[in-house]
Amino acid sequence: MLLNDLPAIKTLLTTSKTIAVVGLSPKESRPSNMVARYLIEAGYTIIPVNPGQEKILGLDCYPNLAAIPAQVDIVDIFRRSEDVPAIVAEAIAVGARAVWMQEGVSHAEAARSAKAAGLMVVMDRCLKTMHHDIGHEQG
Repeated sequence: MLLNDLPAIKTLLTTSKTIAVVGLSPKESRPSNMVARYLIEAGYTIIPVNPGQEKILGLDCYPNLAAIPAQVDIVDIFRRSEDVPAIVAEAIAVGARAVWMQEGVSHAEAARSAKAAGLMVVMDRCLKTMHHDIGHEQG
């Protein structure tokens, strides 16, 4: 998916229900935590992925995508760009529909791998900002 393909992004956000947030921080001041709280308020099911935590935002936290016992629509990545290829490989393996690399996160080779596997890809964009700007209302 092209970064400027707003209709495709809107369709993705409208048809997705479950978002795994990889690198979700338990600290309220961190961007990952703020984005996750926003997405919960918007009606999404959020699944925290952080191997160092058991619960974040009162939700069960998983060490990796493979450990999640539910289907994931979007894998929202809050990790360094060099960590992205392994996360994308996991996203492909678990059958996610899309990978979303947050603002400041990009990896062209991993994006190509995800696209080749049929996943939609958004890079270097904030999911919260895009959701808000598109005027999407989940429900």
